[in-house]
Amino acid sequence: MSNAIEITNLRKSYKGKLALDSVDLAVPAGSVCALLGANGAGKSTLMKILAGLQQPDSGSASLLGLDPWKGASELRLQVAYVAEKPKFYDWMTVANTGWFASGFYPPGFEANFQKVCQRLKLDSSVKLSALSKGGYAKVALALALAMGPKVLLLDEPTSGLDLFTRRDFLSGMVDLAGEGKTVLISSHNLAEVERVASQIVFIEGGRVILNQSMDDLKRRLVRLRQRGEPAFNISSVGKILRQGKDGPWSEWIVLRHETAEINADHGFEPIGLEEMYEVLLGAQEEAVV
Repeated sequence: MSNAIEITNLRKSYKGKLALDSVDLAVPAGSVCALLGANGAGKSTLMKILAGLQQPDSGSASLLGLDPWKGASELRLQVAYVAEKPKFYDWMTVANTGWFASGFYPPGFEANFQKVCQRLKLDSSVKLSALSKGGYAKVALALALAMGPKVLLLDEPTSGLDLFTRRDFLSGMVDLAGEGKTVLISSHNLAEVERVASQIVFIEGGRVILNQSMDDLKRRLVRLRQRGEPAFNISSVGKILRQGKDGPWSEWIVLRHETAEINADHGFEPIGLEEMYEVLLGAQEEAVV
């Protein structure tokens, strides 16, 4: 499978502070890739570079084989970007916003926008100034989806949306991936992301600390709970990211080596994405990973 997004040794700093530190990343076409990390980890900076809104200090990035800065005009109709805090003309109605944006896209955009608004239960007659945070986010999503992009760059797109709208939207991302489109999404709703993402990228301090398919991540990051000490050397299997004791029981969260083969009898079990996030970023702060 070819890669829709390719990033090599990407670096970006602001006023001497490093925001991205030698980032390497490949996102296969037709996948939903979740970019996870704390605020200030570098997620939004990476999104802006991919959207062609900023230039990196060094390194390279490409979407659909094109440089997002130099090839911006060619990518405009193929890549949609939803910022964490989108800004529109608040005096316009939702319908006016779709009409205005249609001037930048081929025929059919406005009709697609209206269909997406209906699906998101968004009242087209309401002025943007009267919308809630969730309603405002829906407008940004409707504009992005109406253009029928090959790549979607979504920076916290479900912030402010109600539970059912978030679930419906994220399920729609899986459908888009099934059509061969690629989604790069940054989100703090880990439980929901876990259900839809095929690739998980953890980023901290501007560096990618782990990049795996969801299936491989569940295989590699596991819990071991046993009475006393384990019957084998954990260091030969992976790194201990967390260790604790509960009476006669001991528990380890282990990041298994890529090639480690472990018998199921050893008692390893997968953990959820939320615990993965907590353990990995906590371990990063302690320089374990």
